[in-house]
Amino acid sequence: MSDLIQQVNSPADLKKMTVGELNEYCGCLRKYIGETVRNTGGHLASSLGAVELSVALHYVFNCPTDKILWDVGHQAYAHKIITGRRDTFSSLRKNGGISGFPKISESECDAFTMGHSSTSLSIGLGFVRARELLKQSYNVVSIIGDGAFTGGMAFEALNDIGASQARMTIVLNDNKMSISENVGAMSEYLSKLRLSKRYSRLKRTVQKGVLGIPLFGEHIYKALGKTKDGIKALLQNNKMFEQMGIKYYGPIDGHNIGNLIEIFKQTKKETCPVLIHIVTEKGKGDSAAQCDPSKFHGIQPVGSASEPAFSDVLSRFLCEEGKKNSSIVAITAAMADGTGLSSFSELCPDRYFDVGIAEQHAVTLAAGLAAGGLKPYFAVYSTFLQRGFDQILHDVCINNLGVTFLIDRAGAVGSDGITHQGIYDLSYLSIIPNMTILAPKDGNEFYKMLIWSQSFNAPLSIRYPKSYGLNSECAEIEYGKWETVVSHKSSVYILCVGGRALKAAKALGHANIINARFVKPLDTEFLNSVNVDGNVIITVEDNAVCGGFGQAVNSYLTTCGMKAKIACIGYPDEFLDDFSIEHSLESAGITESGILSAIKKLK
Repeated sequence: MSDLIQQVNSPADLKKMTVGELNEYCGCLRKYIGETVRNTGGHLASSLGAVELSVALHYVFNCPTDKILWDVGHQAYAHKIITGRRDTFSSLRKNGGISGFPKISESECDAFTMGHSSTSLSIGLGFVRARELLKQSYNVVSIIGDGAFTGGMAFEALNDIGASQARMTIVLNDNKMSISENVGAMSEYLSKLRLSKRYSRLKRTVQKGVLGIPLFGEHIYKALGKTKDGIKALLQNNKMFEQMGIKYYGPIDGHNIGNLIEIFKQTKKETCPVLIHIVTEKGKGDSAAQCDPSKFHGIQPVGSASEPAFSDVLSRFLCEEGKKNSSIVAITAAMADGTGLSSFSELCPDRYFDVGIAEQHAVTLAAGLAAGGLKPYFAVYSTFLQRGFDQILHDVCINNLGVTFLIDRAGAVGSDGITHQGIYDLSYLSIIPNMTILAPKDGNEFYKMLIWSQSFNAPLSIRYPKSYGLNSECAEIEYGKWETVVSHKSSVYILCVGGRALKAAKALGHANIINARFVKPLDTEFLNSVNVDGNVIITVEDNAVCGGFGQAVNSYLTTCGMKAKIACIGYPDEFLDDFSIEHSLESAGITESGILSAIKKLK
C-alpha cells in the first residue's frame, strides 16, 4: 500500500491536497483496488472507471452530511476507501468484512443500502423532499450509469424531479456499458451527446472572449445565457433533459479531476435540478479490464475453483433447438454473458432481444411475443426478476401465456450479499395462479426440462443456482411428478428441491430421498401415499421457508388431514446477509447434520 493511500483516512484529508496530488492519489487508488479485488473477487471494471468521480465528489461535497447515492453501487469501491474503510478493504465480500455495495449499517457515509439498478434518482428525490420538509440544508447527489437509464424507474424519477424543480445534482456516469454493452435509443442519444463537441467548444470560446470585455463582460455573458437553449438546439439537439426542467452540463471528461471539481463547485450553487453528463472508461488504468470490461465487470478471486454452469446448458439448448425451432426467441435484460445467451445472440440475432436493464419491460415483451405465436425464453437472475412481479402476474399469468422464465443465481449467492440473494423466487412465484415451477438437480435434468418446455404452452419458471456438481441419471419429465432418487424401507422421506438440497440429503444413507423437481404443482399422488401415521417428512429447499415449497406441502397435508409428521428446512423470515454460500446453507440447516437434527426432533 502506497504512502499516499495511507495519508487519506477520511474525505477531509482529500480537501488538503492540490489537483496534482489528487491525480497521483487516483493512480494509487486504482492500483490498490486492482490488487485487492483480484484477491477478493468483486466488481473491478466499474470501480476503476469511477475513481476520479469518487475523489472529486468527496473533495467538493461533505459526506456524510451531504448524501451521495451510488446507483447499483458496484462502482463505489473508491468511495469506501476514502470514507474510512481502507484498512478493511481486503475483507471485501467476506463474512465479517465489508460489502461490495453501499450499506447503511457499514458506514454513515453510505446514505442508503444499494444493489439494484435505476433507483438512485427516486431515492435522491426522497432525501430532497425530506430535507425541505424538515428545513435542513444538505446537498443530494445521485450517481447513475448510462446503462441504468434503460430502466423505466429512472424516467419516472426524472419526470418528478423536473416537475418539482428539486434542488439536487444528478451525475450521469456514461461509460457506454452496463454489464454487457448498452443497447437502445437512450444509448444512441447519449452517444450523440458525447460526439457533439461543437457546442462545448463554442461555449468555452464565447465565455473566454466575452468575460474579457472590460466593465460589461459579465453582464453580456449573463444575457447570452438566456439564448443558451437556442444555441444548443441548433448545434447539439440536446433538449431532452432541459425540456424536463433539468439543467444539463456536459459532456465532461470523467477522468479530468480538475474539471470535475470545478463543475461540482459550480453546480453546487444551483437552485434547480442539474444533470452533469460525464464520460468515463470502464476498467480505466487496467489494460485487461479496459480491453474486456464485460468480462471484468465482476471477477472471482484468484485460484477459485469453478463447477459446470447451468448457463452453459441453456446456451447449448438454445443453439441446438433454436436452429430447428424457429419460434424460439430469447430475451435478456443486459445480462447476455451471465445468463448464457451470447452464443444464441450470434447464431440467431433476429430472435435475440437485449432490452437493457428493464426487467419489467422484458417480462411484458415476452408476454407479447407469446401472444403473437412465438416461444419466448427470458433468462434473468433471481434477484432481478423480483422487479417484474406485477408483469409476471398481470401480463403473463392472467393471460396464461407460454413464457418460460429461466431463473439463474437462485438460492444463496454468497459474495454479492444481502441485495442479491435469490431466496424468494419460489415464494413469490408460487402464489400466482397458472404458474408452473421446476427446479433441476443438475445440468442433465435441466436440459431435459428445457426440451420438455418447448411443448408446454403456459407460464413456466425453471430456477437454478449458478453451478451444479456431477450430472446423474434422471427420469423423463412428467408433469407434476417427482423422482425417487434413493429408496429405502424407511419411514423417513426427504423431499429435496434442487441439487444443493439433494447433496445434503444423499449423505444420510438411510432415508427415502425424493427429487421434488416440480415445486408447483405438488406431486399430490406421492404426498397422499406417504401421509400415514409414523412417517416423517422433511422438506429441504434453498429458498425462504415463508411461502416456499415446504409450507405448500404442509398446507396440502393439513388440508387432507395431517397424519405424518413434517419439518421444513430453508431460510428463516429475515434477510440473508451472508457472503458465503456454504455458511448460508449451514445456517439454514441445508446440510446432512441439519437434516438429521430435524429428523431426530420429530421421531
